[in-house]
Amino acid sequence: MSKLLNCLINKDCSRVPVWFMRQAGRYLPEFRKIRQLNQNFINLCLDSDLSSEITLQPIKRFDLDSAIIFSDILLVPYALGQNVDFSKNKSPKLSEFEVKTFLKVTEKEFTKILNPIYRAIEITRKRLDKSKSLISFIGAPWTLLIYMFDLKKENELKFETLEKEKTEILHVKEKLINFLCIHIRNQINAGSDVVQIFDSWAGLLPDENFNEFCLEPNKEIVEFCKKGKIPSICFPKGIKGKYETFNKIVKSEGINIDADVDPEWAKQKLKNVVLQGGLNPKFLLDPEEHIFKKATKYIETFKDTPYIFNLGHGLLPQTDPDKVRKLVNFYRNFK
Repeated sequence: MSKLLNCLINKDCSRVPVWFMRQAGRYLPEFRKIRQLNQNFINLCLDSDLSSEITLQPIKRFDLDSAIIFSDILLVPYALGQNVDFSKNKSPKLSEFEVKTFLKVTEKEFTKILNPIYRAIEITRKRLDKSKSLISFIGAPWTLLIYMFDLKKENELKFETLEKEKTEILHVKEKLINFLCIHIRNQINAGSDVVQIFDSWAGLLPDENFNEFCLEPNKEIVEFCKKGKIPSICFPKGIKGKYETFNKIVKSEGINIDADVDPEWAKQKLKNVVLQGGLNPKFLLDPEEHIFKKATKYIETFKDTPYIFNLGHGLLPQTDPDKVRKLVNFYRNFK
């Protein structure tokens, strides 16, 4: 059993695993070489061989305990009929949502479009050491709906748009959950052994909408995972004190805290769950002494708690890979 699975399933805190969100990507020169030759990001994600190669790049560099498949949460709306534009240095932009197109998509069509992801997982699992986990992931329904219905401007919610289109959004949400469960099942069947659920825009939700758009859909997906004995890690970024409510209701095996959550508070308030992450990725741009000092806070706080060493968000593109290596070594050699 991998360190990650042992931690998530058995709550073992003697062999703490380490991996990083966005560990395969723009901060690595070997990734940038591939990216230069593959300008279309969707095509790159759907190239099974290249996706697998990119997934394994940080494993080869840092010997991390888990790989996470190189993909993107927006490939789900892409497979459901929306065009997705990944322009350089801009937020992804989706074509106008058409409910008729969305409702026509069948499970067979959806799976066929995303089949290269599942093939990439199969290839990666064969190439990855058996002692390491292979993580698959999805975007949580609310976060995907944000993009599908263009519900945010900068980092703020278009509340009027949400209220105006709420009936249709709620209708779409239910079918979207079904497709996300299909995507999870297909990824697990292909060889991944953990799923992370990214609710990156959960923090935008007003209190009155938090239950129906964050708690309920995440709980439904986690319950699907539990039925299939699939360990899950939820990341409801930006919800502050509502992490406690989220944890009590959703009940995933693991929960990733963001950089705004105090680790001592998390240790006291988030019970019966494996904690993951928290370290601000911006710290990795600082001098090494500062990185190690901040990392020590998390290591010391969670030393007697089931914990997965990770970040409070993904690695930044300007991160020096050598600092990542030194952080991993510092963590593993910490006394």
